[in-house]
Amino acid sequence: MMEAISIWLIVAYVLAMPLETLQGLPPAAYSALAHFDAVVTALFVAEYCARIWAEERKRDYILSFYGIVDFLAIFPALILPLSGMQELRALRLLRLFRFVKALRYNAAALRFANALKESKEELTIFFVATGIVLYIAAVGIYHFEHEAQPDVFQSVFHALWWAAMTVTTVGYGDVYPITTGGRIFTSIVVLLALGIVAVPAGILATALSAERARVRETKSDRERGDPQSTTPS
Repeated sequence: MMEAISIWLIVAYVLAMPLETLQGLPPAAYSALAHFDAVVTALFVAEYCARIWAEERKRDYILSFYGIVDFLAIFPALILPLSGMQELRALRLLRLFRFVKALRYNAAALRFANALKESKEELTIFFVATGIVLYIAAVGIYHFEHEAQPDVFQSVFHALWWAAMTVTTVGYGDVYPITTGGRIFTSIVVLLALGIVAVPAGILATALSAERARVRETKSDRERGDPQSTTPS
């Protein structure tokens, strides 16, 4: 029951949040939105405190993924009124973490989280390799294009934007090579990028398949009354 209420509160908040950006609404509407935000914040603060109180290993919850999400969901509302600094308004974006809270109650999200845990070593290696490729791409394109486009490729750091857009295959087109060597190098990078983008998808797909098989096996054991079966995480 409490989980359903929490989900509906999150959905209502996510729908109400954009209304704050509309111009020309009656003052009563802005006041109602502010009161709604305060009520939701108070409820989530109470939920966060209750979870800490109920957990035997409080530190583990506070430092866990969902513990951090729960904290980030209430942090802006707690810090902004105390600081009085308009520069911290960007922290309001953290309120979107309230939407992430809803994933806690979704079985598919739990399976995805378990799949991430199972494949974290492979994904770590992948991200390290991606960082190396980004660095090599930035250095390479700087070597080929710096003299031809000194304003665009001023340094390796400036070239990192092109490298990130190319390796992720987004390619906005605002920065592109004009030399023959730069174009050949870009073609090689793009071919490598196509393989890089496919790697994490394959890793996660394999891990998710294994997790679904584990869940089905656990359910089957429970239906047969196997005492060794456990509830999936």
